[in-house]
Amino acid sequence: MKLKMMYSFLTSDINIIEKALEETIEAESPLLRQASLHTLQAGGKRIRPVFVLLAGKFGQYDINVMKNAAVALELIHMGSLVHDDVIDDADLRRGQPTVKAKWDSQTAMYTGDFVFALALRLMAKIEKTAAHKILANTMVEVTIGEIQQIKDKYRYNQNLRDYLRRIKRKTALLIAASCQLGAIAADVEESIHKKLYLFGYFVGMSFQITDDILDFTATEKELGKPAGSDLLQGNITAPVLFAMENKAIRQEIEKVHENMPASEMANIISMIKQSGAIEKSVALSDRYLEKALMILESLPQHKAKKALRDIAKFIGRRKF
Repeated sequence: MKLKMMYSFLTSDINIIEKALEETIEAESPLLRQASLHTLQAGGKRIRPVFVLLAGKFGQYDINVMKNAAVALELIHMGSLVHDDVIDDADLRRGQPTVKAKWDSQTAMYTGDFVFALALRLMAKIEKTAAHKILANTMVEVTIGEIQQIKDKYRYNQNLRDYLRRIKRKTALLIAASCQLGAIAADVEESIHKKLYLFGYFVGMSFQITDDILDFTATEKELGKPAGSDLLQGNITAPVLFAMENKAIRQEIEKVHENMPASEMANIISMIKQSGAIEKSVALSDRYLEKALMILESLPQHKAKKALRDIAKFIGRRKF
C-alpha cells in the first residue's frame, strides 16, 4: 500500500495544508520568496503535517486551527533541511539542486531563518502556552543537533550513544512535537498527548535509522544523491558504527574524505553491506518501531490510530 493511501481520508485537508504552505512563504523579497518556494516544491512526504492532523483526530478537530500547527511544523522541517544542506555542503536533495547550490550559502542560511520565523508567526495563532513551550524547546534542541552534527563530522571515535542523541535532535524530536502539538491544538487531554509525543519520538528514531540504512542500500536514482553520501560528508551513522566493530573495515572507513574517488567509496560501501552492519541497524530500527507500536495500543480506538500504525510500519521498514 502506498503511503498516501494510509491517510486518504485526510486528502482534502492535506490539500488545504499545501495551499497554506504556498500562501505562507509569500515574501516582499523576491529572493526569499524564490528560495523558499524552491525548497517547498522540492517535494517531500509531508509526514509532519500528517502526524499533526492524525493526532488532532483524538480531540476537537478543526482544520482551520490544525492547519496552523501543521504548516508551522513543516516549515520548521524545511528550514532545518536548508541549514543542513549548508552544513553538509550538499548540492542535491531529492534529486534537485539545494538552495545553497542554486544560490549560495548565505542565501540558504537566511532562507532557513526566514522559514523558521514564518513558523513561529503561525504558531502564535494557537493560544496555548504549552504548545509554545514545546515548540521553543524543540527548536532549541534541533539547533543544538545541527551544531553537534558539525562537531561530529569525520569523528570516528564516537559511539552509538552519540549517534542516537544526534538523530534524536535531528529528526525524532520534531516528529514527536508534531504529534503532541497536533493533539494540543485539538484540546486532547494531557495523558493522551504525552503518549502521542512518545509515539512520535520512537517513530522518528526508527525513521532516521532506516534513512541511514537506505543511504547504503538504495541506488543513486532512488536517493536523489549518490549512495554513501552521508559517510562521504563525514556523517557517522548506525551502519558505519556497526561496521567499524571490524578493525580491518574501520581502518578503511577512517580513510574516507569528501574528495574520495567514487571507485574507492564503492568498495567501502560494499564492505559495510557485507559486514552485517545493515542487519544490526535494521534490528535497532525495529526496536524503536516496536516501542512506538506498543504506545499506540494504549490510545483510544479511532481510524486515526490505524493510520498511525500503518504509517509507522511503512516509514520504519520502508525500502525503495
